[in-house]
Amino acid sequence: MQPSAAPTVERVDAGHRYEILVEGERAGLTAYRDRGTQRVFHHTEADDAFAGLGLAGRLVQDALADVRACGMRIVPVCPYMAKWLGEHDECSDITDPVTPDVLQWPEEEPG
Repeated sequence: MQPSAAPTVERVDAGHRYEILVEGERAGLTAYRDRGTQRVFHHTEADDAFAGLGLAGRLVQDALADVRACGMRIVPVCPYMAKWLGEHDECSDITDPVTPDVLQWPEEEPG
């Protein structure tokens, strides 16, 4: 599927995620939880219907640009996010390591 309009990325605060939209349809998302000044990314997915269009990379790139603009730091628990960051060093200055306390933190969070 080749979209006729450029995809857009939106932050959905109520859902704790960024979504990439193609012609108004959600084509993927990256989910996060905020931990103080850290935005902990724990899951990224792209719809199979949009495979091969580079949307996951675009989603991550735009989400991380927003994290920087918000003055926050990145913690890449999500394997896709960690891989992307390993291949692109432009966010290394705002990336924190994944530590045991970060891995346990979402499980401890109420609700």
